[in-house]
Amino acid sequence: MGNTCLYGATGGELYAAGTAGERFAVRNSGATAVVEGLGDHGCEYMTNGLVVVLGRTGRNFAAGMSGGIAYVLDESGEFRQYRCNKTSVDLEQVFDPQDQKILHDTIYRHFDETGSPRAKSILENWNTMLPKFVKVFPHEFKRVMKKSLHSETVTRRAAVGADRLVVHG
Repeated sequence: MGNTCLYGATGGELYAAGTAGERFAVRNSGATAVVEGLGDHGCEYMTNGLVVVLGRTGRNFAAGMSGGIAYVLDESGEFRQYRCNKTSVDLEQVFDPQDQKILHDTIYRHFDETGSPRAKSILENWNTMLPKFVKVFPHEFKRVMKKSLHSETVTRRAAVGADRLVVHG
C-alpha cells in the first residue's frame, strides 16, 4: 500500500496481506488494522485502535502515541532496539491471556480475510511465534487504564459496603 493509509482513521478494519508505506495509522483513533510490514513513522500520534504488524517496521514507530495498542512481530530484536520511539510507550512481552487472545483472534481474522501465507505460518507456529511479539503500550493509556480499574474497584467496594470484593467464576 502507499503512504499515510489510515491517517486519522476513526473506525473500521483493514487487513492487508502485504506492506504499507510510511506514516501508517498516524492519528488512528479507532481503526483495527493488520499489515505485514510498514515504513517509517507508523502509529505516530495514535490515540486509540489496534494495530498488528506481522513483519518489519521502519524507524520512529509510536512517536507521540498516547492511546490504543500495537503488537509488533520482532523476530530480529531490531524493533525493540532501533525502530520504536520509546519516549511515550512501554514495550512489553505478550504474557496476559487476554492480550494473547486478542492478538491470536486478530491474526486469525487477517488470515480468514486475506489467505495470507504469513498469517498462516504464524498461527501454525503460535507457541514459537508468540514470544517474538512486542506489545506497544502508551504510558498515558496505561495510566488511564490503571486509574479506571482502581476507580471501578473502589466503586464496587463502596456499592457492597465491604472492605474487599471477591468475584467467583
